[in-house]
Amino acid sequence: MSRLALRDLDAVLAVARRGSFRQAAIDLGMSTTALSHMIARIETELGVRLFNRTTRSVALTDAGRVFVDRLGPSLQDVREAIEIVRARGETPSGKLRINAPPFAVRSLAFTHLLLEYSRRYPDMHVDVVTEGQLRDIVAEGFDLGVRVASLVPTDMIALSLGEAQRFAAVASPAYLKTRSGPLVPTDLLSHDCIRVRLPDGALYRWHFEKGGDLAQIEVSGPMTFDEFNLSRAAVMAGRGIGFYFEQDVIADIEAGTLVRLLEDWTPPFPGLCLYYPGRRHPSAGLAAFLSVARELASTGTKS
Repeated sequence: MSRLALRDLDAVLAVARRGSFRQAAIDLGMSTTALSHMIARIETELGVRLFNRTTRSVALTDAGRVFVDRLGPSLQDVREAIEIVRARGETPSGKLRINAPPFAVRSLAFTHLLLEYSRRYPDMHVDVVTEGQLRDIVAEGFDLGVRVASLVPTDMIALSLGEAQRFAAVASPAYLKTRSGPLVPTDLLSHDCIRVRLPDGALYRWHFEKGGDLAQIEVSGPMTFDEFNLSRAAVMAGRGIGFYFEQDVIADIEAGTLVRLLEDWTPPFPGLCLYYPGRRHPSAGLAAFLSVARELASTGTKS
């Protein structure tokens, strides 16, 4: 046991969390073969098998489950101790893991924050994982997450990126040549619309607001997508009306390749937030990232 290193323990937890050597190896930045050899060496050192392996699955043994259950909290204490000491250093170094939805990486505010942070702290490695599902960032080993304000878990500390969001309903000029555009949200019920499927499998209802009046429209149409580029291509091709974050289609609107509809029904709303657990001693890297985020949000700097 005394010969096991912190990296060895991280490897065990990663495989247990992911249930897959391949996915755990990606998280750890190593090859699947190297990780498999590492786990085998750890099991030899402990004198007990931690995982049952088949060609299609990996599962903890009873001994492995006891080891992981006891190891997790203890390793967190070790990490916090390391973070406290590291925070005393003048120059942040190490890795910062961020979980964000795909549309966040198209946000000018978030993109500029990442680039500015990397410029100021070249010894920090920023690892951004984009996915649609809302993850438990603590359990998944992330330092912080990015979500729209309404989706930030209540037990987390939230920090606005200072950039409001808007939706935009759009259609191609070709589509609008064949029929009049909607004047109010309920007019969409008689139009072909390109639907969006959420990560949980539900179909997204389009949200509109004007002068305190709210409307959630269950649109219908010829195509449904869970990927932005495919959806946008269908709208560009005249297959129906689409509903997106303004930032994703503003260039098309300005170029005239898409026409904005119901603009007075899509007011700005609170945009993206960083969120993170309320640790008493954040790492130097995380503390520096939050400091840069506050600075840019207060000045409104986006480029």
